[in-house]
Amino acid sequence: MMLPKQLQDMINKQINMEFFSAYLYLGLAAKCEQLHYRGAAQWLRAQAAEEKEHAMRFFEFLVDYDVPVTLMPIEAPNVDPKSLLEVFEQSLAHEQKVSKSIEEIFAAVMEQKAYSAFQLLSWFLTEQIEEEKTVRNIVRTLQVIKDDVPSLIEFDRQLGSRTSENS
Repeated sequence: MMLPKQLQDMINKQINMEFFSAYLYLGLAAKCEQLHYRGAAQWLRAQAAEEKEHAMRFFEFLVDYDVPVTLMPIEAPNVDPKSLLEVFEQSLAHEQKVSKSIEEIFAAVMEQKAYSAFQLLSWFLTEQIEEEKTVRNIVRTLQVIKDDVPSLIEFDRQLGSRTSENS
């Protein structure tokens, strides 16, 4: 089966976007360490690992179809949040951007009748719903907590319970 050139290019760009996502989450983790939110930093490290797995899923798909993988430069993320809420607002905005990109690839799959990519993209559509929901819930919790220090400390502790294995 041949994968249309447009889809090859879109998936190669998505690989780059997923690796950028990992960079973004690592940058946000470093910022959380500076802000002394070690639990959030751990959560973000686990998220970065998950994003690398996503990139590799797309990578392996192209390899399986004998399509050239084109690794592009990864842009440095702009990371300068002033609060834990801003960290996760930036995360949510990014996940929404990723969702849009995956939806565009899915639309191209359907338009070009490249059904061999259907299962992969269906998985990613479902995954993005979960990603956005998770980060949106964190944002909402932080909006309720505001600047209540004991609540922030406890929520940071809860975020820190996430590992790469239970993400």
